[in-house]
Amino acid sequence: MNPDMMLAQLAPLRAPESIGWWPLAPGWWIVLALTIIGLLLFGRWIRRRYRRAHYRRAALSQLRLLTASEATTTDINQLLKVAALRAFPAEQVAALHGQHWQAFLLKTCKNLPTEGLADLDSLYTAHSIAATEPLLLMAEYWLRRHEVSDA
Repeated sequence: MNPDMMLAQLAPLRAPESIGWWPLAPGWWIVLALTIIGLLLFGRWIRRRYRRAHYRRAALSQLRLLTASEATTTDINQLLKVAALRAFPAEQVAALHGQHWQAFLLKTCKNLPTEGLADLDSLYTAHSIAATEPLLLMAEYWLRRHEVSDA
């Protein structure tokens, strides 16, 4: 027999069927489930963080309104006190005034500019004094960066 004839009698090679992506292997189901759980937990964390910071956004918008108008040191102090009462327990904040209030502001916000704190001493004068630029900057800095412990 001629070897060429034998080769001619062979049927052509057939490629195997390609492997489909469905159904998924069990490992992919686990990866998919963990990804969905992770995304749900991340979304929940973002939502809680957004809700927890609502008082900050409200206070900052109120500060912008006060800055546009003729704000007094009393107005700024009231805004800071309301924001502090939203963020911290009332027993810790409500009775603070004077040097204790300023110490609280310094304790709850690292690197707080101290130039504006001296203006808070003018709260206890007979006439309300217009808020100065350092006081407005200090208030904005505190509203943006004060730290609230979750404990």
